[in-house]
Amino acid sequence: MIDNITKAGRWIFPLSFLLYVGLHFAMADMGASFLPSWFLFPLFWNYFTGVCILLFIVSCLIGKYDKLAALLMAFYVLLTIFLIHIPRAADSKNDMLNIFRNIMVIGGLLLYANYAAKDKRIVN
Repeated sequence: MIDNITKAGRWIFPLSFLLYVGLHFAMADMGASFLPSWFLFPLFWNYFTGVCILLFIVSCLIGKYDKLAALLMAFYVLLTIFLIHIPRAADSKNDMLNIFRNIMVIGGLLLYANYAAKDKRIVN
């Protein structure tokens, strides 16, 4: 029984990122506004990262390239810490909290890549 519950995490974890896909497409202008002003084409980057997150979810659900996708997703979340949240943390409590939340997400992504990913042929 407990094993079946814990195995559900393999599906629940990647599906939890659907919220971010929805935000990237439903609230694109807001998502683009988080990028630093020196970033060119902020709407493009907002949509691009939304597609990348969606590809991460699909990769995990079908079990193909899921280890690589989880590692790339962890790198993306790390970039958001340095590019978006740290510069804004001095003025925003939410960004300070987002730094800690993103560190937890990175840990979850790395755990997923190491223990839950099915396709291990790309990264060993």
